Amino acid sequence: MISNESSGICRIAVLISGRGSNMLALVRAARDGAIPNAQIVVVISDRADAPGLKLAAEQGIETLVIERRGRSRADHEREIIAALRARHVDLVCLAGYMRLLSPVFIEAYRWRTLNIHPSLLPSFPGLDAQRQALEHGVKWTGCTVHFVDETLDGGPIIEQRVVPVLDDDTVETLSARILAEEHKAYPAAVARVVRGELRLIGRRVISKS
Repeated sequence: MISNESSGICRIAVLISGRGSNMLALVRAARDGAIPNAQIVVVISDRADAPGLKLAAEQGIETLVIERRGRSRADHEREIIAALRARHVDLVCLAGYMRLLSPVFIEAYRWRTLNIHPSLLPSFPGLDAQRQALEHGVKWTGCTVHFVDETLDGGPIIEQRVVPVLDDDTVETLSARILAEEHKAYPAAVARVVRGELRLIGRRVISKS
């Protein structure tokens, strides 16, 4: 699903809008070898005040701010795609990126764009997934890493982790426990993609072995 034969290294870009904790988990996993033969080459934010930009810079990662305010989605995404291509990016990871991608972007990086969401999709897509889980009274929730397609949090699922919902949970306590699992699930899913372990049959992502 990705092609990095020319260099042997999968060049990864991370798109953020906020704190960047999942981005940092990916950076560390790539450097530690948990994501093999991979390098985070750039972190791009659509917000200049995103705290994750400072975290990335502290790790020696190139950062770019490509503001979306006052611009059409097409213009905004054209600039992002140009930045990705200039850096020969193989794989794009969304980590708290708060803008839906257009079909133009998705087609440019079809099956090469991943996202992580704080629920067991297809349950509770969109914003406030943890609050949705509490309000629905589910006993289990978690996180999902999936390929990005034209639907809202509806792309084929790569990896999921399960978290119990406790009787005394608040949005904050549940979110914290889910986030801890996100930091494990995202690097694991990216590693599977980079290693070329996966194939897609319909909507099912399955192992090649």
